[in-house]
Amino acid sequence: MKRFVIVGLGNFGSGVAEALYRRGHDVIAIDVNEDAVDRIAPHASRPAVGDARQSEVLKQAGAADADTAIVSTGDDMTASMLAVLALKDLGVDDIYVKVVSGDHARIMTALGVSETIFPERESAFNLASRVSEYGVLNYVRMAGDVSVQEMVVLDEWRGRTLREIGVRNRFHLTVVAIHDTENDEVSIPPDPDEPLAATDTLLLAGTEERLEELANMADEEIRNRLEE
Repeated sequence: MKRFVIVGLGNFGSGVAEALYRRGHDVIAIDVNEDAVDRIAPHASRPAVGDARQSEVLKQAGAADADTAIVSTGDDMTASMLAVLALKDLGVDDIYVKVVSGDHARIMTALGVSETIFPERESAFNLASRVSEYGVLNYVRMAGDVSVQEMVVLDEWRGRTLREIGVRNRFHLTVVAIHDTENDEVSIPPDPDEPLAATDTLLLAGTEERLEELANMADEEIRNRLEE
């Protein structure tokens, strides 16, 4: 079990707090809004009303012993900066910050946070990737230019095995899992000698450039099929 401190209990912060608490972690949830704290109280180990820009408030809530902090103060960039500084004063170095702009992200990076999260931008990017490609069912952007996408099986791959297709050698991508959508079964890791079915989907990991190349192939194939 790890101890987390969540600063800011809007939709993002409260969602993270609830998910971590459900996984059995010790969750300190802090916000200046009493109603927000009351709402998260059933899903936090230690809900606290207070100004997390102040080290003493964080210390009283037990944040000094936290393994990781997540700061989500909405559009208030100043509040997030001061909260980060206060957490660092207490010795919390593993800090994740929800940001609202590129400038906000650059400031947080300069302060030495572990990672910045831009949910709106990431959601928009992922949605654009999904709706622009017929063959892509799900898309998750990871660190750097590495992403994971779920896509349909190409016609030419049906009845063939992963070993025969050689996805890694041909496209420099890794097949993480195969989802049998007919029976709703997922194979992790996938059997390289099991023939692929038309009802299968592939979960692939790799660079965005390589994933896009394969997605374009699936996209073109489906468009041709629709035009027939």
